[in-house]
Amino acid sequence: MISSADERFLTRNGMAARQLAALLLHHAPGASDTRLPRLRDFAGELKVGNGTVQAGLQLLEEAGAVETRARGHLGTFLLRADRALLWRLAGLGTVLAAMPLPYSHRYEGLATGLRAAFEQAGAPFAITFMRGAATRLGALLEGRADLVVLSRFAADRLAADHPVEVVADLGPGTYVGAHGLLLRRGVTPATSGLRVAVDSSSEDLRMLATRAFAGRTDVTWVEASYMQLRGLFARAEVDATVWNLDEVRDHLGPDVEALPLDDEITRDLALRNSSAALIGRAVEARTRELDAVRGSLDFSLVTEVQGEVLRGERVPLY
Repeated sequence: MISSADERFLTRNGMAARQLAALLLHHAPGASDTRLPRLRDFAGELKVGNGTVQAGLQLLEEAGAVETRARGHLGTFLLRADRALLWRLAGLGTVLAAMPLPYSHRYEGLATGLRAAFEQAGAPFAITFMRGAATRLGALLEGRADLVVLSRFAADRLAADHPVEVVADLGPGTYVGAHGLLLRRGVTPATSGLRVAVDSSSEDLRMLATRAFAGRTDVTWVEASYMQLRGLFARAEVDATVWNLDEVRDHLGPDVEALPLDDEITRDLALRNSSAALIGRAVEARTRELDAVRGSLDFSLVTEVQGEVLRGERVPLY
């Protein structure tokens, strides 16, 4: 938000300065003495004249957001940047990310890593927790969230049917460690008439469960969430399910045993299921925000911090 003290940013040159602030977030990773693109390159991207870009850059310098130095034929170099001020002057505001409920250390580590990366970037950041990729997608499409965290597998499927795009893929093992087949003690995968719990709000779990019991006509599907599983197994109301093993190892008790899924079930889904992805709305009004997130966040810091949480070297903070 632009304050009354920043009224100069509401002029033509000021509007260019605000757009330029968003672009400069890409060129201010924390290292000093970064060579900037030429004025005419910025002008072409912003669709304004070179003079307007020069005036906008001067406004940013006067506001204390950046410090630059011209070095003749070598070009203009960025000596210093206040990333938090650039973010504010660009009018980007707080980024709200919707994540899965933090049941596992992996999710806690992911939330902690995202917060650390946004803080390093000087970007205001908040997290909301929602169960199910479909619920998080709804929040994104309705404008109640700016980013959604889900598996790369779910991200690709949703991007094919909705106006969303993948902002980042954090790599294997960042979303889940592995999925497994959970069975009530005394039950085997071959037991007839299995009652199988499934969370249809999770695209990953629904697909894996469908694959695991493909061709079985004797299966009864029981809609259930993670919070219900322990009670359902303890009361012998369900016999099996496919679930994220990160979530269940310490929570389901002696009534349940876990088996690995067959390779033929998981082979083509394993990497995309285990990788965390961030998606945003693929609409023109959100282009600057998504570009700023891509250009200014150090996603390797997210995975580094997540690893520290998983190894017990860092206390989760999100």
